[in-house]
Order: sequence, then C-alpha cells, then structure tokens
Amino acid sequence: VQLQASGGGLAQAGGSLRLSCAASGNIFSIDEMGWYRQAPGKERELVAGITSGGSTTYADSVKGRFTISRDNAKNTVYLQMNSLKPEDTAVYYCNAAVADMDYWGQGTLVTVSS
Repeated sequence: VQLQASGGGLAQAGGSLRLSCAASGNIFSIDEMGWYRQAPGKERELVAGITSGGSTTYADSVKGRFTISRDNAKNTVYLQMNSLKPEDTAVYYCNAAVADMDYWGQGTLVTVSS
C-alpha cells in the first residue's frame, strides 16, 4: 500500500483546509484509514479515522470541526478541517491499517496562524 498525502499549507485561525490521501497498491486489504498529526515536541496522535464500512472516529479536540470522508472510487480519504486553531498546527500523516500492519504517507505540514 502506498499513500500520497496533499493539501497542507498555511491558514489563519478560523479558516479551513482540506487534506487528501490517495491510496494505491493492495487497497482492497485496507481495513481502516486515518489521519494522525505530530506537533513539535509532542507525540503523534490520532486525529480521525474511517473504517472500510464508513464508521468514523475523532479526537475530542477536533470533534465538530474536522470531518473525515472517503471516496472509494478514487481510493482517496479526505480530512476537511474547519474552524482551525493555532493548536492544530502540526505535520499531518495519512495512515492505512492492513491486518497488523500500518502504512504511512509522507507528512504534510499544516500551519495555523493566530
């Protein structure tokens, strides 16, 4: 499984960004996809996840502001981020879970200015 993330950048507080993650390879084996983030000096944390059946999960800090979705025809997962806060600043990583394996895309930097 290969993952290609895109869509990071600079936004002002209260603004929006959308991240995309395109999967290729053995995509039919993917159980769940998600977005993680890692801020400077902090551990990587789960932001949002979506199962192959469409069930979603969110970190408490982003509930009501971020939405994860998937387009199965395009093998792509999106993270719509609204009402951004400076504390959302981090490198965001796309993840795909296949059985007991984790695959990661390259990180994409999101910077939110106050």
